[in-house]
Amino acid sequence: MKLALVQLNPIVGAIEANAAMIVKRIDEALAAGADVVVFPELALCGYPPKDLLLHEGFVDENASVAKRIGEQHTKGITVVFGAALPADEGHASGSRAVQRIANSLLVYRDGAFVDYYDKRLLPTYDVFDENRYFTPGKRAVVFDCKGVKCGLSICEDLWKGEDAGFANRYEDAADPVVELAAAGARVILSPSASPFVMGKGQRHREILKKHAVRHGAYVAAVNQVGGNDDLIFDGHAAVYDPSGRLIAAGPGFEEHVLVVDLGGRDLGGPDAPRRGPLPEISDPVQTASNEEQLFKALVLGTRDYCRKTGFKTAVLGISGGIDSAVVAAIGVAALGAGNVTGLVMPSKYSSEHSKSDAYELAKRLGMRAATVPIEEPVTGFRKVIDPLFASMELATLGLKLPDLTEENLQSRVRGTTLMAFSNRTGAIVLTTGNKSEMAVGYATLYGDMNGGLAVLIDVGKQLVYRLARWMNANWRVCGFAAPPIPESSITKAPSAELRPDQTDQDSLPPYEQLDVVIERYVEGKQSPSTIVRETGLEEAMVRRVVRMIDVAEYKRKQAAVGLKVTTVAFGSGRRVPIAQGWRAK
Repeated sequence: MKLALVQLNPIVGAIEANAAMIVKRIDEALAAGADVVVFPELALCGYPPKDLLLHEGFVDENASVAKRIGEQHTKGITVVFGAALPADEGHASGSRAVQRIANSLLVYRDGAFVDYYDKRLLPTYDVFDENRYFTPGKRAVVFDCKGVKCGLSICEDLWKGEDAGFANRYEDAADPVVELAAAGARVILSPSASPFVMGKGQRHREILKKHAVRHGAYVAAVNQVGGNDDLIFDGHAAVYDPSGRLIAAGPGFEEHVLVVDLGGRDLGGPDAPRRGPLPEISDPVQTASNEEQLFKALVLGTRDYCRKTGFKTAVLGISGGIDSAVVAAIGVAALGAGNVTGLVMPSKYSSEHSKSDAYELAKRLGMRAATVPIEEPVTGFRKVIDPLFASMELATLGLKLPDLTEENLQSRVRGTTLMAFSNRTGAIVLTTGNKSEMAVGYATLYGDMNGGLAVLIDVGKQLVYRLARWMNANWRVCGFAAPPIPESSITKAPSAELRPDQTDQDSLPPYEQLDVVIERYVEGKQSPSTIVRETGLEEAMVRRVVRMIDVAEYKRKQAAVGLKVTTVAFGSGRRVPIAQGWRAK
């Protein structure tokens, strides 16, 4: 049996466009001689469709288009693809029918319906909210293809939360994969839409291998690829044989059709010749470094966010610092150098090296750069605001040294400049703040937080440096003409340059300490007491940082959409109230 796994990049809600891509890939699988072709979870509507599922007509269109694909485009091949479908006929609620919805797989062959499978384990944690929308399936499904019994599972049915640390949610649930094996499945097909998280790919591989060995079956998994809002999907299709060896793997972070011939005699197929096992291959998930996968994920997430929302160009502020340098490099890799503009916006506090480093960055990347001094508009604001403050017997801006109000005013003038450029040109503003800064509120609302996409919002400061060094060391792999990041942007002390001789560490603990507290408190949900006990960090510093994280929640709720790459990002998967009085001990 020859199997094709399709790493598809759908646009959420673009049912007809996604259907056209599915049909195209069916034709490619046919041309490659595949007997069965498998598409990702909810391939027809894209994942996650969220409240689109609740709109009148959305599920019905899924069903009608799915039927058309199955009946008109499956001649000579078995096709397995995901769609949102009615779980039953629904029931009346007032004047409107309330539809029960299933996260389904459909199986068609030669224009005829074969079977369907409804996802049984519905994840409802982190970014997942499937219990809000879907009704769980109740049956195991095994179908025959060329005499081979193939079993169907969808994403969580196979992971059971083990990949994300939520396995306890399913302790009392039946194991869908065990039931497939009991029904005689020799090949387990597992389409998914599992968002990329650094390190999760390795856990996925371990789970796939475990199922293959435990059940003595081939396990074939295919994931959605591409960016949808804050989530990034990495593809990385894989096939494991019953001994637990990886025999086929798709590339990460790109569309691909992976074709593998599993034979037939050892699967129960009557016609295939005897042969030895397929050779084990090198795993692209295991061989790629975290920095390489992070770079590819951020580039894909940025490119797809812009492409799928209609933006063709981008603008950002470049200051000579490490964060703006890395965001500029990612923007150029995603959109092309000719489509990215960097604005250098010096104030009277800006150092000469910040301006020269910004232009050196633009030169290395081949992107456009322009200087927009902000001193005059800042002075203009002061002329208006200082009399107001004086009339109310308040201290004027910068009476002694630049105070926080004047610092924020500079940032807001820069943010307004970027938005003016965006309005005039249609370019999306890429914000440059990293996770460390956003965690503790080291950012200005309506200033440097202005923008449409927060590229580094889930990347801590130390990881930003690691990524910059990796890009410089692997510039050819990244597609750059030279190492993209000026060395001085990497080696100099980080600074917002909003007052004389300012550095980040004037206001924040050293990043190597700060990032530890953020990871443990935000991602690990640890209390300050536990963090102090397990790390030996100073208690007063830990409690101060935790307090800063809690207080800054109102800022993060107003931040741009940001790309998720860790287990807990400041986005749809973290739901913390702004007005709340609980303080961890």
